[in-house]
Amino acid sequence: MKICLLVIGKTDEEYLQKGIELFMKRIPHYISFEMKVIPDLKNSKNLSEEQQKAKEGELILPQLIPSDDLLLLDEQGLETSSVEFARFLEKKMISGIKRVVFLIGGPYGFSESIYARANGKVSLSKMTFSHQMVRLIFLEQLYRAMTILKGEPYHHQ
Repeated sequence: MKICLLVIGKTDEEYLQKGIELFMKRIPHYISFEMKVIPDLKNSKNLSEEQQKAKEGELILPQLIPSDDLLLLDEQGLETSSVEFARFLEKKMISGIKRVVFLIGGPYGFSESIYARANGKVSLSKMTFSHQMVRLIFLEQLYRAMTILKGEPYHHQ
């Protein structure tokens, strides 16, 4: 199985970029992984929130193939502990799914077309984080899940 993290826009903050790079180096030791960045919309200040979500949706959908298991990172999604998230991923790996795509939307979330295409939603917290900070938090949790599945000492009970 391959995991793809699909994000809108580049990471602006250097401190976040350094953390992202750290986990981007670690994760491929455990699972096939890629992060794809969809460029920010041009002139987004002239668009309403709904228009911005719709345009982002138009950029996201071509990145997906029909067999992808699309999971939205959404505050209304499934809440799990780190161990439960590891087991969730393990079930995906065993199921024969070829690619799981985790999607971090733009600052206003997802369009209706993306919600309609999604196979599920996962929440990292009831708290709201910037869409750029979520990248680092998700990558750390993905790395943690892989170490849990391998029985490595990164995660402490």
